[in-house]
Amino acid sequence: MPRLLEAGYRVRCLVRSPEKLAQHGWHDKVDVVAGDATVAEDVAAAVEGCEGVYHLIHQMGTADDFASADRRAADHVAACAESAGVKRIVYLGGLGEVDDDSSAHLASRGEVADVLKDGAVPITVLRAAVVIGSGSASFEMLRHLTEKLPFMVCPRWIDTRVQPIAIRDVLRYLIAAMDTQDTASHDYDIGGPDVLTYREMMQRYAAVAGLRKRAILTVPALTPTLSSYWVNVVTPVPFGLAKPLVQSLSVDVVVRDGHETGQDLDPEPCLPYETALRLALQRVADREVETSWRDAALAGRSPAEPYPGDPEWSGGVLLRDVRSETAAASAAAVYEAVSRIGGDRGWPTHMWAWTMRGWVDRLVGGVGLRRGRRDPDDLRPGDALDFWRVEALAPDRLVRLRAEMRLPGDAWLEFRLEPDGPDRTVLHQRALFAPRGLIGRLYWWVLVPFHGPIFTSMVRSLARDAEAIQPSLPPTSTGAPTAPDEGHDEAWSPPARDLPPARRAG
Repeated sequence: MPRLLEAGYRVRCLVRSPEKLAQHGWHDKVDVVAGDATVAEDVAAAVEGCEGVYHLIHQMGTADDFASADRRAADHVAACAESAGVKRIVYLGGLGEVDDDSSAHLASRGEVADVLKDGAVPITVLRAAVVIGSGSASFEMLRHLTEKLPFMVCPRWIDTRVQPIAIRDVLRYLIAAMDTQDTASHDYDIGGPDVLTYREMMQRYAAVAGLRKRAILTVPALTPTLSSYWVNVVTPVPFGLAKPLVQSLSVDVVVRDGHETGQDLDPEPCLPYETALRLALQRVADREVETSWRDAALAGRSPAEPYPGDPEWSGGVLLRDVRSETAAASAAAVYEAVSRIGGDRGWPTHMWAWTMRGWVDRLVGGVGLRRGRRDPDDLRPGDALDFWRVEALAPDRLVRLRAEMRLPGDAWLEFRLEPDGPDRTVLHQRALFAPRGLIGRLYWWVLVPFHGPIFTSMVRSLARDAEAIQPSLPPTSTGAPTAPDEGHDEAWSPPARDLPPARRAG
């Protein structure tokens, strides 16, 4: 987005959760359409009046049947682009030959390209293998495997050939693909100058990161499914995302002989593998990760799902655990204390219990605690926070998290701040659970004995943390309560649904 704006394009963005764009400095410079690419009417509203369309959607890890969802989205994009008179579609797919032995991931990438090609609009297909860049799921998998395991037992795919490419070169090719007067369709293989095995990629990563050479033993019996569970346990990448990534490594993913390449699109040389690694690691160290796979909601979690305050939940079951504590601190200090939870700092109390819950989640294919958080101090709507997602924020008033661990129901953890005179704030903490069936109810009641010590000590610890933070903040000018945030009444009812902005075509 920022690179398109810098190049002088007027840009419209179709996004399911418009509030997530507010975290970016460019959000007010683009036209936003709230919707879903699997809904034809939403796509039609988005492409109306556009000359070009970037199709960068891939629901791997965010939809149980990602191939079907991707096919449906591609059908809508192809048809709506033709109706709107779009002049070019640019699609980023996967490198490698697609045949009967291809993984579901690569097969789906190839199928989407074919669906778009069958339309009447000229299309530029860019096929990439492993993308080396901060926030890339492939890069995160490589990084955590190499850093955490000085000795590895790996399957045979460790010796398949890969042609990685730096994210900067991918972005350069994406811009070049749209910045053309060419009316023909093209299919470009894009890759960096190095063709490596995954084993060599890990060893070179170790060298760049200043680690010892890794000891790697290859065994034939480790299946892609078992490998995916291992990746899920060792890295932040959840099983639903790890499995298709691992399966795609079972075949060589290199630039094909006789095909158009990125050099035909833009002759500037691509960055070497080691240079791409250094740039990515620097971004991570400087906390300048622009976007990440963590930003995507997990499978089964849709922004369109209702919150417990919705009318359609009337008559349903909503189980609660409510705790309150008064802090001798301003609302700003309490908000800062709450905003620091999770990630490398951990949780305020009973960290052993949170760690155990994280391991259980990972063993059943969830994200666990290894996902961490984007920044140790700052929270933004849509941020991943361990096995939670930041659902709503109102500075000095509200922090609401939605659970993304594997659960027999839907869960929220909410912190609501109520000023109580000068530099006094009541912190209301609520755990909410909407169970699915009998199993969901049993799950809640089994955990009830643990709620008392864990949740009581957590709200007290957060209040004490706020009091420790207070001296470092400027004095407050008034102790008057702030107005309740829009969409939540003063009676502190269950959280109401945050409706997206009205759809608009720009």
